[in-house]
Amino acid sequence: MTQSTDKTKKSEPTYEQTATHVAIVTIIWNLILSVGKLLAGIFAHSGAMISDAVHSASDVFSSIIVIIGIQIASRDSDKEHPYGHERMECVAAIILATVLCITGFGIGINACKNIFSGDYASLAIPGVLALIAALVSIIVKEAMFWYTRHYAKKIDSGALMADAWHHRSDALSSVGALIGIGGARLGFPILDSVASLVICVFIVKAAYDIFMDAIDKMVDKACDENTQQQLRDCALAVSGVEGIDLLMTRVFGNKIYVDIEICANGDKTLREAHDIAEEVHDSIEKTFPKVKHIMVHVNPV
Repeated sequence: MTQSTDKTKKSEPTYEQTATHVAIVTIIWNLILSVGKLLAGIFAHSGAMISDAVHSASDVFSSIIVIIGIQIASRDSDKEHPYGHERMECVAAIILATVLCITGFGIGINACKNIFSGDYASLAIPGVLALIAALVSIIVKEAMFWYTRHYAKKIDSGALMADAWHHRSDALSSVGALIGIGGARLGFPILDSVASLVICVFIVKAAYDIFMDAIDKMVDKACDENTQQQLRDCALAVSGVEGIDLLMTRVFGNKIYVDIEICANGDKTLREAHDIAEEVHDSIEKTFPKVKHIMVHVNPV
């Protein structure tokens, strides 16, 4: 029987530094956007743009949560947490999903109030500055979404991916603001609320997907069948392994834990059986970088 050591110590600083850098970049851009859209909303008399500025400001909060969550998740194992702290990133993702959901419902409720009020004539006609601000916001926020998404996939960060979708929700919010402002200037102020209602659905759906992914990683969900089959094939390729009696996997944050029982010739010595198990362990660890911990048990055929 053999057990892996914590091999993530060397990679954790790079992971943490990458995620923190991305979050800081997005915080800076969100602060610039928030101030810019707020000023545009005030001077152009656009309530939609002021609301959009508040939405951008909420992204600053979400990025701060990402930084805190990832820094805690990147800590080394200790006596109280022998399996590490990776699940703290899931906690950060759940917090972000909750913020995203509240934001979506807030937009939807406000849209419904405007739609059912019927008092469209009292709405102010926004200026051209609000249109320009909405267009700039769409371009910048969409760029931030792809930028954050790229690094989230690169380092396999659920919290960073949640933050990316928060940027996408802000871009969609700006699309709604653009349509609403344009419609108001053309004499159809109701378009603002209709567009906001549609955006609400997309934001809540994104929040649900992020939340469920984080929950799956919190409750020791097994890897997908394809990954499990690849693990079996990797073990069976080792000389001396004659079969797989048991394979159990669980996702722990963004890492994978594996328990595997292999069978070998019962006439082999303990040292020979141990060497086979060690080779299985090393082969899986080398082939699957996301595997943090492996327990290999040898049974006689």
